[in-house]
Amino acid sequence: MATPFTPLTNTKHGEKYRPIKVSDIVGNEDAGYRLQVIARDRNMPNLILSGPSGTGKTTSILALAHELLGANYREAVLELNASDDRGIDVVRNKIKMFAQKKVTLPPGRHKVIILDEADRCTVSIETDDGNLLKFHTLSDHEILGRLMVVVEAEKVPYVPEGLEAIIFTADGDMRQALNNLQAIYSGFRFVNQENVFKVCNQPHPLHVKNMVKHVLEGKFDDACSGLKQLYDLGYSPTDIITTLF
Repeated sequence: MATPFTPLTNTKHGEKYRPIKVSDIVGNEDAGYRLQVIARDRNMPNLILSGPSGTGKTTSILALAHELLGANYREAVLELNASDDRGIDVVRNKIKMFAQKKVTLPPGRHKVIILDEADRCTVSIETDDGNLLKFHTLSDHEILGRLMVVVEAEKVPYVPEGLEAIIFTADGDMRQALNNLQAIYSGFRFVNQENVFKVCNQPHPLHVKNMVKHVLEGKFDDACSGLKQLYDLGYSPTDIITTLF
């Protein structure tokens, strides 16, 4: 029996398929180019990365830190995630202690502090437009490209419609796409539409499509019946409306 492949995401020290070079980041070419210039010039300014979840913000900064700091990059990077207390005590203690820690770095390089979900930070953060990098949701083609790398490397059995369903459920979020792929393979060992929508707990789009078709044909009772079927299956109104949208 095949064994599940190594976890792709949510591991403390990085993921199996997370890029370690800025040039390998999928999508958001403008932001990626800016980061490649920083890596080339070896001069990292304060930066704010803005954009939806799963579009490569943290991955990009970690890749940049890896290129700038070399072998000691883990010792020279401090990540504070959304669950951390972001008050003034953190700034005075965690960050100050990290800044004072002795780490051997290449000449002219500096430690990197990452404030993930910085909009929740209670400390004032200022930047100018020149230091703001905006990330956007990834295209279906970009997500498919990375999914193909993983399924081929891990020899994951799939049908094209299964990967299309993963892309649909991810909605431009690469992390979500990889998480879904792993969950489906771990649970069913085969990626097809049926298994995707079971794992992702979303109404099947074809069912919702039929509801819309009934409305367009004036068959409102049939449309309402289809809606009730989804509701009786346990899907929340938000799940149904999101898929309908």
